[in-house]
Amino acid sequence: MARSRRRNKRRPMAEINVVPYIDVMLVLLVIFMITAPMLTQGVDVELPNANAAPIQDNENDAMIASVDAAGQFYLDVGGKQEAIALTELQDRVRKILNQNPRMPVLVRGDKNVPYGDVIGLMVALQGAGVPNVGLVTEPDNN
Repeated sequence: MARSRRRNKRRPMAEINVVPYIDVMLVLLVIFMITAPMLTQGVDVELPNANAAPIQDNENDAMIASVDAAGQFYLDVGGKQEAIALTELQDRVRKILNQNPRMPVLVRGDKNVPYGDVIGLMVALQGAGVPNVGLVTEPDNN
């Protein structure tokens, strides 16, 4: 009879213990919060507002890196423009910025050049230590 009383006191519990599931959920949330910013990549570009006025024509004071429709890279410093390989362009930009760190850098890309070529140029400029890049466009005459 003593056994039957013990069985009645220890009935099986019909509720589900959700505490371990909450612990796992919180650990996953922390992991996703830490890894999510690492997944985004890109080049920081400050774009002007649509109604912004054009900047003054200071192209003689700026360094202009260009990509033509064939994918050839050019570097124009002080009116002297020459075709150049991307790695050499990066080295020259680094040297010029060491002498004049405030020199603005502009990027010109042909409208028919693949988007990846322009991004490759911008990544090379970023690797050379350029903090901000300006994008040169033609004014819309409509």
